[in-house]
Amino acid sequence: MEQNSTMLGKIIEVSCTIKSALKGKNFDVTLKPYLTVEEKRLAAAGDQGGCMEQYFTLNEDLKQMLESSKDSAKLDAMKRIVGMIAKGKNASELFPAVVKNVASKNIEIKKLVYVYLMRYAEEQQDLALLSISTFQRALKDPNQLIRASALRVLSSIRVPIIVPIMMLAIKEASSDLSPYVRKNAAHAIQKLYSLDPEQKEMLIEVIEKLLKDKSTLVAGSVVMAFEEVCPDRIDLIHKNYRKLCNLLVDVEEWGQVVIIHMLTRYARTQFLSPWKVDEVVDEYSENNFYESDEEQKEKDQKLKTTYTMDPDHRLLLRNTKPLLQSRNAAVVMAVAQLYWHLAPKSEAGIVSKSLVRLLRSNREVQYIVLQNIATMSIQRKGMFEPYLKSFYVRSTDPTMIKTLKLEIMTNLANEANISTLLREFQTYVRSQDKQFAAATIQAIGRCATNITEVTDTCLNGLVCLLSNRDEIVVAESVVVIKKLLQTQPAHHGEIIKHMAKLLDNITVPVARASILWLIGEYCERVPKIAPDVLRKTAKSFTNEDDLVKLQILNLGAKLYLTNSKQTKLLTQYVLNLGKYDQSYDIRDRTRFIRQLIVPNEKSGALSKYAKKIFLAQKPAPLLESPFKDRDHFQLGTLSHTLNSRATGYLELSDWPEVAPDPSVRNVDVAESAKEWTGILGKPKKEKPTEKFYSESEEEEDESASTSSSGSGSDSESEKEDKEEGSSDESSGSSSPSEESTDSESDSKESAAKKTCRAVNESDSEDIKKKAEGISNKRSTSSSSDTEYTSSDECSSGSKSESDSKSDSESGKSRNATSNKKEEKTVQDRKTPKNQDMFLLDLDDFCPVTTPVAVPTAAVLSPSLAADLEGLSLSSSSVIDVTMQVSVPTQTHELLHRMSGKGLAAHYHFSRQPGIFGDRMVPVQVTVTNTTDQKIENIHIGEKKLPPGMRMHEFDPIECLEPGGSITATMGIDFCDSTQTASFQLCTKDDHFNVNIQPPVGELLLPVTMSEKDFKKEQGMLTGMNETSTTIAVAPQNSTRLVIIERVVKAANLGVVPSGQDNIHRFAAKTVHSGSLMLVTVELKESSTAQLIINTEKTVIGSVLLQELKPVLSQG
Repeated sequence: MEQNSTMLGKIIEVSCTIKSALKGKNFDVTLKPYLTVEEKRLAAAGDQGGCMEQYFTLNEDLKQMLESSKDSAKLDAMKRIVGMIAKGKNASELFPAVVKNVASKNIEIKKLVYVYLMRYAEEQQDLALLSISTFQRALKDPNQLIRASALRVLSSIRVPIIVPIMMLAIKEASSDLSPYVRKNAAHAIQKLYSLDPEQKEMLIEVIEKLLKDKSTLVAGSVVMAFEEVCPDRIDLIHKNYRKLCNLLVDVEEWGQVVIIHMLTRYARTQFLSPWKVDEVVDEYSENNFYESDEEQKEKDQKLKTTYTMDPDHRLLLRNTKPLLQSRNAAVVMAVAQLYWHLAPKSEAGIVSKSLVRLLRSNREVQYIVLQNIATMSIQRKGMFEPYLKSFYVRSTDPTMIKTLKLEIMTNLANEANISTLLREFQTYVRSQDKQFAAATIQAIGRCATNITEVTDTCLNGLVCLLSNRDEIVVAESVVVIKKLLQTQPAHHGEIIKHMAKLLDNITVPVARASILWLIGEYCERVPKIAPDVLRKTAKSFTNEDDLVKLQILNLGAKLYLTNSKQTKLLTQYVLNLGKYDQSYDIRDRTRFIRQLIVPNEKSGALSKYAKKIFLAQKPAPLLESPFKDRDHFQLGTLSHTLNSRATGYLELSDWPEVAPDPSVRNVDVAESAKEWTGILGKPKKEKPTEKFYSESEEEEDESASTSSSGSGSDSESEKEDKEEGSSDESSGSSSPSEESTDSESDSKESAAKKTCRAVNESDSEDIKKKAEGISNKRSTSSSSDTEYTSSDECSSGSKSESDSKSDSESGKSRNATSNKKEEKTVQDRKTPKNQDMFLLDLDDFCPVTTPVAVPTAAVLSPSLAADLEGLSLSSSSVIDVTMQVSVPTQTHELLHRMSGKGLAAHYHFSRQPGIFGDRMVPVQVTVTNTTDQKIENIHIGEKKLPPGMRMHEFDPIECLEPGGSITATMGIDFCDSTQTASFQLCTKDDHFNVNIQPPVGELLLPVTMSEKDFKKEQGMLTGMNETSTTIAVAPQNSTRLVIIERVVKAANLGVVPSGQDNIHRFAAKTVHSGSLMLVTVELKESSTAQLIINTEKTVIGSVLLQELKPVLSQG
């Protein structure tokens, strides 16, 4: 009773704070970019002993500062809290104190509170929901930064129950006059889609609207939303393609990258391949000596008519070319991939210089750029041959950069530059970085394979490396030589003999195995050396690596087939050693070889072909670049970097065989005029003589956006107004003059008046005419509008006819309008059937829990007293806790016997109320000893519980005999949430981390009530407190007994008597807070049913709804 009174008191306090804050004005506060002395002292202190005490003391101080009446103290507290978050400290326990300041009059405090809420709103969902109505009011704040921040926070609260509110907020923000707010609306689209993909169709409508926006601030964000929500809806881009191409240079860098990647995909579906013209040019490049001039002209004519690049295709290439000079590496890389995938091969070379320029950047940028150059250099060597020296390795380069540069140099190697590269490679082989030296040897092998003129030179150089002191260099040389010798083994018998002599000194398994394979493969060319090598390796067989053992077996088998006189006994000896080897791979190979080469009665038909099997001609290996197969991924993507398809990767489609209709990208002048008026809400006069992308029209749009921003005071000059308007277009930061203006202009009338003044003072006559049309439209619409609505707040028009009159009349109109607002608000509150979206007003919130005396009107504010007047709180005489209807038999694994070293544990929820207290959920834990030894002192150790959660431990189990099992009961207060309770289950010798996560149905206590009381309570829990869905019910599941059985098995609900056969009612209250949970199952026609849940715990209600749906719909 006392706790509930305290909670209600806090809610009243928060409500009063928000009300008083909304009536005030904003303050201009400068954020100090430094830490306080106390913060520095705490940061320097350790985590032991007194530091924890200081931490808790600091939190108490912060709470007191947040409850202070001084803005300076609150601002200092918020800065310190945000500083704690930046350092990774947990500040979640301050959430109730911070959320009280969500409606602060001070802009700087409000910004920091929003930052905090974005971080912790998901963890404290119930408290975050209380501030939603404040965010909705902030969406109509005169300051564009506040409107944008409110939308950003609202979309960051990832609670499915507020999806309709978020959807409405995004729709309104997409029509906002400020491009910064529209930009944030585009960002919110992606968040809402990830939260509820079912909203896709409605979000596509908003995206389609924002795609028509001409502001450069919005373009990148809306294209990103398009890529996340509906990347396959290419039809939305048709009308906006040319506009996006022309805006590209002025968009911010992040937006440029997004737009370029989207336009790359678009162009591959809408234009013909420009690469065909290169093939045609090659075909007709040769001119016959006796060819007449007429025949030559015919060929030239055919060449011209073969391919003509689409003007829109050329527009894209032309407008992206200047971005190759961007300071941002991501933009340059995006343009480079666009030219690689879209431009004719003769034009793609212009990106090479820009990519080489990026190699002066940091190592992370170098790594990505070099990977893409490596892919390009395989197909088109000519692009990067002039810049060969730029890929020489520096001593300061990390290994990953060195390897990529080496790869590119190998790709660029040809007869002209191979001598230079080989001299460079000789230096690299002596590098202290052994991994890089090994990669260089592989590069030499590839050059020898690709360029036949230097094969012998490379091979001799590699043989010289065999005398190197470094084992890794020698091993890699052996492996590469083995591959090279396979290409022409007849000429290199001496090299094989030389490598056989090195076998005694080489210890690296891969190198030894390669030498043995070479000797075995070409044993007929070294008939005297091969048997002796087998003799030596047979001695050391048991000490060799598995890889070497397999090659010794192969060598023995080949010698047995070619020189059985000398090697028969040796081979049998080796096979006997392999028969009893520890590795099953060696044993399997031994059995296989013995049956294949040693004929006996059991030998099959394969033994006749043993020689053909072992001594078959092997194809020479191909030394290829690891980047050869990466070109099927789009350059510059994560999938290309990983060489694996990443989540969300969108493949580039093949070029179409027939060009799609280019007229779909045509936009007539009338339609282009409508694009901007859709945002401003005013008609725009058509100008058929102007082109769609004329400079004058763009200037008009800029002027219109400048005048509509509403910033700037009457005393400021026209130039200052324009500068502020343009800053709104280009950035989201607010200047001091803008903030002071926002605090001064409280009404829409003054903003409209300044808008008209700014427009009328401009030089353009066309803009003057449009401003007059807009002013007439405003006055006409406002005269017919006599009552205050939510749409009026979003509109840029005025609220009364006094807009066109003097300033004094405008002031009277503001007072009258504000009075109407207050009267309208009070009337809406008193109306019980109000379906407005402000259903989570703090004023309307009152928990329906155990009986609480309603405070007198002297304590409450008048509006809150009116809200609480009609609410009848739950009474214990009407609603009583009853015994459980059904106890679930399902058990959950707490500890697996393998993880618990023989100790297994399971748990289930017994649904026995009041064992450990009113707020505890009883959990029965069964521990079993699966070992052959007794386990002593089984108990609960360290607990890692979320804030507010409590646990009542079971009594320690002194001894558990082998095969024995004991059940103990513990209690957990889950605080009405499905968060996991983590703790340690300990024995005498070990401790194991375990978790218990409750189903939402076990957080309830069944209650009994009459049908009348059920309907009465249900009537008070409507609007946002009601969640419903329609489900399909199988005919055999529509009987009353089956429905009751399934529902009470899934959730701990009590059955409420019902006078209707098709309606089934269930009731419970949450264990922790005692909030009512009312469930209704109403059977409809055609085997469907409506499932309705009414509760003030909206999060629990929505989760319970999702859990009951499959229970009732399954067959």
